[in-house]
Amino acid sequence: MERDICRIAVLGGGITGLSAAFYLLRMAEERGRKVAVTVFEGSNRLGGRVNTLRRDGFVIERGPDSFLGRKLPMLHLARELGLLGELVGTNPAAPNTYIAADGKLRPMPKGMNLGIPNDLGAFARTSYISPRGKLRALDDLRLPRREETGDETVGDFLERRLGKEMVERILEPLLAGIHAGDLYKLGLNATFPQFAEMERKYGSVIRGMIEARRAAPAAGAKAAQMRSEAVGGASVPPTAFLTFRSGLSAVIEALERRIRALGGEIRLGSPVASLALAGGGTAGGETEGRYRLQLADGASFGADAVLFTLPAYANAKLLSPHVDVSAMTAIRYVSVANVVLAYDEKEFNHKLDGSGFLVPRSEGRTITASTWTSAKWLHTAPAGKRLIRCYVGRAGDEETVELDDEEMTAAVCRDLRHYMGLTATPLFVEITRLRQSMPQYPVDHLKHIAAFREQLALRLPGVFAAGAPFEGVGLPDCVEQGKAAAERLLDSLQAG
Repeated sequence: MERDICRIAVLGGGITGLSAAFYLLRMAEERGRKVAVTVFEGSNRLGGRVNTLRRDGFVIERGPDSFLGRKLPMLHLARELGLLGELVGTNPAAPNTYIAADGKLRPMPKGMNLGIPNDLGAFARTSYISPRGKLRALDDLRLPRREETGDETVGDFLERRLGKEMVERILEPLLAGIHAGDLYKLGLNATFPQFAEMERKYGSVIRGMIEARRAAPAAGAKAAQMRSEAVGGASVPPTAFLTFRSGLSAVIEALERRIRALGGEIRLGSPVASLALAGGGTAGGETEGRYRLQLADGASFGADAVLFTLPAYANAKLLSPHVDVSAMTAIRYVSVANVVLAYDEKEFNHKLDGSGFLVPRSEGRTITASTWTSAKWLHTAPAGKRLIRCYVGRAGDEETVELDDEEMTAAVCRDLRHYMGLTATPLFVEITRLRQSMPQYPVDHLKHIAAFREQLALRLPGVFAAGAPFEGVGLPDCVEQGKAAAERLLDSLQAG
């Protein structure tokens, strides 16, 4: 191979790695730079946690089911991949969300955003929080700002500002569910930095939310304009969450096609066993670059630059001979499971008038939440059918993920009967165990990640890292990181 072609290895074939590979190829072409991009994926499928099953007319997500439409990187990518026409939004006729309390489903209290009161009149009228709990929450309006400037846990922050009852009954099931985490172990600055900013700016998180509500019309208009610009004026559903009609795997499949069309290579079933500085010579008959990747099958690969988009524990294993990986090993991963149940509507004895419900830890049930999928996303079930997804496992309660299929199905059906009165027999059940899938950002995560990246740049020039362990677990966050890493990598090659 000509040595004026820079060889780039992308480790990981999830949404971050594939986005990075696509943008590397496209931006290199725009810059007139010759690159050879190879994606190494250890498993036999692409997509990572993104995994759509299309079965019997159902569209079933075995991983994430949507993304935030206000986060533009995913819309930019959809536009570039020609997928804008596939975007679908949530069902406006199913606006209700419920929360379990004392064995029953109750409507999520009004007058809140992310579990923080932003309408004091509506908050005062809710019966879900006790009078004492409401008074304690309203103390936030008079409590002083925290003097310390360092990071703290989400749980400590919220309990300090709003009290323990609000944390246990509202905030924990709502916020911890995003990460399947423990609020008292998740770092605030990496997970919900807007809360800390509200305290700094307004002296109160409630006051900050009230101000955000007042500014919502102007902010919404600006966001709508930015979204319209992101999609070139195309019509996009106006809902907060979006997905693709044929499932989120549509974006993975489109990325694979584009990467191959642009000349990129994708190697499935190719885990990388080690990374070393190249000593010259050849790798598998090819002229080596700056680094040598040893593959699990004994083959080796030479690269001028390497982009890691692996889980933190996999990054740590490969990079520990070269840099301090404590920032990676500090990130604990939680295992969860998704249980999807399909039904015939003739036997289905629940009206599904909302998007689903949350289950606080205090309820002591197997499921942590349930999405009423066919009500929330109208494209996911054929006519006459219903689809429900339940979530199992969270920080401190991961043993349920390892129940066998029969036990897990029975436990989930018991919980659905308990809360919904649902007695219908499922047509089929799909169980997906996502072991070590949910990264938990600790206190001072951002500071440690910055130091880790500084070390990479110093000791392993041309080696970069991005993805869920770093700056956000949502799909748009991962796409944005993949694109930014691609740009930094190409800049480094040009500078070198």
